[in-house]
Amino acid sequence: MQYNPGWNSSSVNLLHVRAAGPGDSLHYVWSSIGAPAVLLVATQSPSSALRVNWTQLLSPSPAGAVWIDPPDSVVYSTAVVFTKLFEFSEAKPLEELFYPTYDLSEFSWDSLNRTLNHTALTAELSGAPATDPGGGFANGSLAFRVTAYEAGGRSGRLPSLLHTADSSQLEFVLAGVAPRGNGSRFLLEVATVEEAGAVRRLRSERSIDDEYTPTIFEVLSLVAESQNGSSTLGFLQWKATAYGSRSPRREDGIRCRAQGLRAANWTLPASSIVQAYFGESLGSTCTISALNVSFGGEEGQVYQEKRYLSWSVLLGFGQPPRDTFSALVISITAVALGTPLAMLLLGSCLVLLARRRRYSEYEPIN
Repeated sequence: MQYNPGWNSSSVNLLHVRAAGPGDSLHYVWSSIGAPAVLLVATQSPSSALRVNWTQLLSPSPAGAVWIDPPDSVVYSTAVVFTKLFEFSEAKPLEELFYPTYDLSEFSWDSLNRTLNHTALTAELSGAPATDPGGGFANGSLAFRVTAYEAGGRSGRLPSLLHTADSSQLEFVLAGVAPRGNGSRFLLEVATVEEAGAVRRLRSERSIDDEYTPTIFEVLSLVAESQNGSSTLGFLQWKATAYGSRSPRREDGIRCRAQGLRAANWTLPASSIVQAYFGESLGSTCTISALNVSFGGEEGQVYQEKRYLSWSVLLGFGQPPRDTFSALVISITAVALGTPLAMLLLGSCLVLLARRRRYSEYEPIN
């Protein structure tokens, strides 16, 4: 993990996370220069490196300021941009009242270097609006918590997402922000950037297994696929829940909904790291898609009471991890289903033996 590689100032934030394998390497580049975003790049070289021209990156024209060396080692690249935070409430049945939007590209962000933990591979990017006329952020903040992984496993905190060494977890946190209405709900706008040859699709999978995230039976994935659908290139994955507590429990759950993936026909909010890497192709050959993730519902009062909201999402390369039944659940199921079956077979055998003994005293009639 590198903070602002090649730059000594902490007035801006750029975090480079690199994972090296025997024949390839993966790069995650997180930044709050403009709208907060993450650039994901997979290469065929175990020694590929991130290069940054800082003077150009911080200029009004950052195109070409960020690249991977050697350039021909790159096999896939994408970006995720967190653009806006909406707040709304139901004024009347079937009618929603939206308050002025929080544009994340206009936030002021704290130095990420203060929270960087090279041992735990974690960092936190925290900020608030540069101008806040309504005072909603007077005692609150919006944060993105990043966790990188060296091996596969499962997060110890709810929603206990399953991860691999090829993925990183992002936790979106809204803490202490004063709602502007009774029963306010929040909605986070997420945009993705894909180069020519790849498209994003939203998948929903349901399972009867809620062992690791009680009462939640749905997993959503925003996957990037090649145009012919032959392979999955990258993904975002999350459980259909958020939580209203710093130490989340089942009863702290807040409904989380994805409001449909759509082609973005608007201008992508300025994110220097994305513009710096994709350059001119950002407005021509690249495909930009957007997704709204809303938090709240019948449980809308959870945030009103606790003033806390956290939503976890996994980002990575290749296929998203798939949960399977644990050995404990398989054992319990086997016992629950196997015991009645064994009793039925045993009872049938005893009945057959009893019938044979009952008629064994009689000679067959010719």
